[in-house]
Amino acid sequence: MCGPLRSPRPLGVAAFLLLTVFVLGCSSGDGRAGAPAGDSTEPAAGGGEFWVDPDSPAARQVATWERAGREEDAELLRRISERPMATWPPGEEDPGPRVRTVTEAATEAGRTAVLVAYNIPHRDCGQYSQGGAAGAEAYERWIGSFAEAIGTARAIVVLEPDAVPHTADGCTDRMYLTERFDLLASAVEALTAQPNTRVYLDAGNPSWIADPDRLADALTRSGVARADGFALNVANFQTLDASAAYGRDLSSLLGGAHFVIDTSRNGNGPYEGDAEPWCNPPGRALGTPPTTETGDPLVDAYLWIKRPGESDGECRGGPRAGRWWPEYALDLARNADA
Repeated sequence: MCGPLRSPRPLGVAAFLLLTVFVLGCSSGDGRAGAPAGDSTEPAAGGGEFWVDPDSPAARQVATWERAGREEDAELLRRISERPMATWPPGEEDPGPRVRTVTEAATEAGRTAVLVAYNIPHRDCGQYSQGGAAGAEAYERWIGSFAEAIGTARAIVVLEPDAVPHTADGCTDRMYLTERFDLLASAVEALTAQPNTRVYLDAGNPSWIADPDRLADALTRSGVARADGFALNVANFQTLDASAAYGRDLSSLLGGAHFVIDTSRNGNGPYEGDAEPWCNPPGRALGTPPTTETGDPLVDAYLWIKRPGESDGECRGGPRAGRWWPEYALDLARNADA
């Protein structure tokens, strides 16, 4: 049996990935946020440490286009299909089977699964991604099944996109605030109880809550001190520089907490056109491929948390939120540097 690994200043993602190979099954103690990042243990660039879904919508689209003779389009779409993306288990059903399938496949491949827990009650304030668990008890059962299904597998979990920022922008009704903070803190506890799971609470993006002070208290009440840090730019298009600068400011308010950045669609930065610049904006591009080689001691990883090519909602001709949209995916890939 191993001693505690979770110290007041835990390991960065890269060191964590290497360490868990040798101590699989060891648990860690309290205070995960604010660790120094690893250096010599960094894996090669390109996201090779993360699991790639061989049956993603992008992979299936590549096969379809190859059969149809659309070789050039299929080759472009490989820029998505051959890179690791987060898995978002559905909220309307038990997440256990999907989480277990992904983590078992990742373990077999010797890689780390990236997952998103997205089922908080009163989700998205009734907007495009409205829904969520029916209440607190339903959510606790859902997140419990999610955590249990991970087990001893190596996993990174991005916890509840939008949930914390929506408490700071006035969107979430005040009557639900205490419940939300308690549920998020409880979810952090359940997930970090798994020995090889790292958890990042979503903290929005620089264009949303301009003053990071407004988020710091909400993140604290949501259990960020027991998580591994926070996540930025999920499903958004803010540049890497802007996200990193914002993250450093927020980190300074949280005792040096680490963070991850979603780079799935920020290759051309944010859209400067009309309303809803976050919803299927035209002319965007894939960003930096997933990797732990960030060059920033506070940034644990660049991840593709939003799955490129899946719609933000029924805007600009898109299908329902989360549905695969091959034409949009192709544009993201075509506009990317590589």
